[in-house]
Amino acid sequence: MRFIISLVIVGLFFSCNNQDNTPDVSNIKINIITERYEKDLFSVDSNHLNSELNLLLQKYPTFGVAFNSTILNADPIWSKDTLAMYLKEFIRSYRTVYDTAEKMYADFSPYQKEITNSLQLLKYYFPAYKAPNKIITYIGPIDGYGDILTEDAFIIGLHHHLGAEASFYKSMWLLETYPAYIIRRFEPAYITINCMRNVVNDLIPSSREDASLVTQMIEEGKRLYILEKLLPDVEKNNLIAYSAKQLSDCYSHEAQIWDLFIQNNLLQTIDKNIIKNYIGEGPKTQELGEASPGNIGAFVGWQIVKKFMKNSNKLTLKELIQMDAETIMQAAKYKP
Repeated sequence: MRFIISLVIVGLFFSCNNQDNTPDVSNIKINIITERYEKDLFSVDSNHLNSELNLLLQKYPTFGVAFNSTILNADPIWSKDTLAMYLKEFIRSYRTVYDTAEKMYADFSPYQKEITNSLQLLKYYFPAYKAPNKIITYIGPIDGYGDILTEDAFIIGLHHHLGAEASFYKSMWLLETYPAYIIRRFEPAYITINCMRNVVNDLIPSSREDASLVTQMIEEGKRLYILEKLLPDVEKNNLIAYSAKQLSDCYSHEAQIWDLFIQNNLLQTIDKNIIKNYIGEGPKTQELGEASPGNIGAFVGWQIVKKFMKNSNKLTLKELIQMDAETIMQAAKYKP
């Protein structure tokens, strides 16, 4: 398809401009605990490895098994001795990563507090949602899993939150798995964001595969709108994983971005190859220039949902989730 708009994004200053009133949730009680799996794993006595690992599995009966089989890809048919040697080598190889994380996260309570604050808001907006009651931190392969949501726990991979400039993230083999625009998010600030994003993804499962681009844009917009409600004090650019400058530039060129979709008749397309250019991970949007961010369809969907909700101030977030994209699109009357 030939695109007729070429937009080079220029830099402007970013300001956090969407300070909605946040409800007082101080009286909502949240009981959540933090368990430090990486501390227990990296402190095992290598001279009594089998017995130590048995104790670890007793303490973490669910996560311990998942860590071995899913995160470390240990074969379940291995003998205990083979598994013990495999874990011993992992501990040896990742000792420096663990030591770095230990210095940064010796006290995890500030992050538990952030997550608790968001869970209070989650309970306020979605009282029936069953949120996890524990946090489990761990160290895993840097090129593997990061932050995970299970029925009872927020699983936080500290190896993905050591700061974007950490030496661990500079190797070419890692960049083949996680490009630079993703590594930029390997910061402590994304711990709570990722936890809440996983919750929002659970609240709003992906639409069917043949959904149109505009349907997927508005679906992403719903997620970002709700994430913003759960994280009212977080910089808005981090919610969509943009730099501050990228988000500022998107607002400055919002009309041109919208024109990209309108003039090229993109909104109703169901072509997956086209949709992937505008929804999901990507270093840039080709038609908007080198400085532009990816996932530009989610940005537009976010603005549509915000406009819709501004015109529907009595609508609850639960009702927003249930609204179909066409209704939202028509009622928003979005035209930047």
